[in-house]
Amino acid sequence: MNLKELSSLLGLSQTTVSRALNGYPEVSEKTRARVVKAAQAHAYSPNTRAQGLATGHSKCIGHVISVSDSAEMVNPIFGDFMAGAGETYAAHGYDMMVTRVGAQDEADTYLSLKARGAVDGVVVHAPRRNDSRLALLDKIDLPYVVHGRSTGIKRPYTWLDVNNTRAFSEATSYLASLGHRRIALINGPETMDFAIRRRSGYESSLRFAGLPIDPALMSTGEMTEGYGHAQANAMLDMDNPPTAFLAASIICAAGIRRALDERGLRPGKDVSIATFDDCLSYFGNGGDQPIFTAWQSSVRLAGAAVAQMLIDRIQAPNATHINELWEAEFVAGTSTGPAPDHSKD
Repeated sequence: MNLKELSSLLGLSQTTVSRALNGYPEVSEKTRARVVKAAQAHAYSPNTRAQGLATGHSKCIGHVISVSDSAEMVNPIFGDFMAGAGETYAAHGYDMMVTRVGAQDEADTYLSLKARGAVDGVVVHAPRRNDSRLALLDKIDLPYVVHGRSTGIKRPYTWLDVNNTRAFSEATSYLASLGHRRIALINGPETMDFAIRRRSGYESSLRFAGLPIDPALMSTGEMTEGYGHAQANAMLDMDNPPTAFLAASIICAAGIRRALDERGLRPGKDVSIATFDDCLSYFGNGGDQPIFTAWQSSVRLAGAAVAQMLIDRIQAPNATHINELWEAEFVAGTSTGPAPDHSKD
């Protein structure tokens, strides 16, 4: 059923029906209730573009992804985040727009989105230290929520993040408590704020345990299975290889495990693997018995929460900014165990 048919059924003008459904105050509550009841009974869904013309809102949320982060768009982590966000958008009648742009075109893209009224707000992905996007979005008055945080930004802004520093500190301490003295970090891109925080947590726990910080045991790059595989192989070829790996994602951890399998090394026996795990829908951590020891946080739930925070921000742009810091949950898997005793070799 379209707006014209619904209006004819109710014996009201299309303008009155549209205003009733969009909450205009000049429509009486009796009429509004009648219109809403009829719309529900006949499964009427308003055209969001038409709503936008009437209300000045596009009913669309923007996600701008730079080519420098292009791997994120084909990453299961990004897919799960968008699935969670999409569920929230749909529940509130919003569409989403994903735009891939050149690294130098981000600012112009945000300016264009604002000038065209194409979106009501945006989610800022992969924040960097002192991220210039936040100042720009504040300047052009385009509502936004950051998935993560940006160290160095002093102005208030709304964000949701996982406590990456604590998760990687706890993971490093856990491996050290098992007797591991050569613990490698397979980190994400350290242009990103989350990866910087993860290295900080890792290094702080090494210091606390009295272990040296060895740059040869640290790598940074896109969190792919191939990256984990290549870095694990390079480190295992060292004269004094690591006995444990700490991976930035379960996808990297899968690559590390492949490298061990190719060498006939047993995870949890010969070499341990701990990972950050985003509880991915299509890349699970085993069934009743987890494969990897992990610090877990659902990126799908994060997507839903960020979307709700942004919708709230759009509806109340002058409200106090909200900051949410989630803690990762420890899950013991079969991929970790006591450090091997090479003194008997």
